[in-house]
Amino acid sequence: MYLLHHFPGTAAMAPHLLLRHIGVPFRLEAIDRENGGHKRPEYLALNPSGRIPVLIDGDLVLFETAAICLHLADRHPEAKLAPALGTPQRAELYKWLMFLTNSPQPDLVAFYYTDRFTVDHGETALAACRAAAEKRCMDWFHILDQQLADGRPYLLGADLTLVDYYLFMLGRWGRNFTPGQCPRDLPHLGPFLQRMCRHPVVAATCEAEGLAAPWV
Repeated sequence: MYLLHHFPGTAAMAPHLLLRHIGVPFRLEAIDRENGGHKRPEYLALNPSGRIPVLIDGDLVLFETAAICLHLADRHPEAKLAPALGTPQRAELYKWLMFLTNSPQPDLVAFYYTDRFTVDHGETALAACRAAAEKRCMDWFHILDQQLADGRPYLLGADLTLVDYYLFMLGRWGRNFTPGQCPRDLPHLGPFLQRMCRHPVVAATCEAEGLAAPWV
């Protein structure tokens, strides 16, 4: 049985979504992030960065959300969360997964944890950093919006893959941007996020994590 160390609404959501999609037995281990549970010695022994999530698969301890997602997809090819190894479609999945982890995700972190990105913690400086992070994020989301502009239901085309769950997680994080300028407001990404909200795996995951609607 898999063990996923998680906290609701964090980067643990993507592997949580995948585990429910695959349908294998797993257990959630809640990390008391509000009281520094992710910085305690026993957790740092699993993930020295102190970030969430961590996946335990037998003797294997994995951190970094994208790595966990790829591992789950490889362990369960029958779930069809990733195209076959060595195919152009698999390369496309790598491209978009790396884009998600390297472009919008860091700027979303900067939006929510602005004080980590500047030594000036004055209100004006923090507001400016937050606004810049939001703008960068929306630039990235516009690229994703264009990827969906040809009417395809998912990032890679007709089939749902792990990058769609990952994008849902990040699109949800953007729900607190300036009203009218959120991922949900984009012409193609917005409908994608709404379709994902209606997916039974997404609904079950959000409900299990106790997340209040609307999810995006």
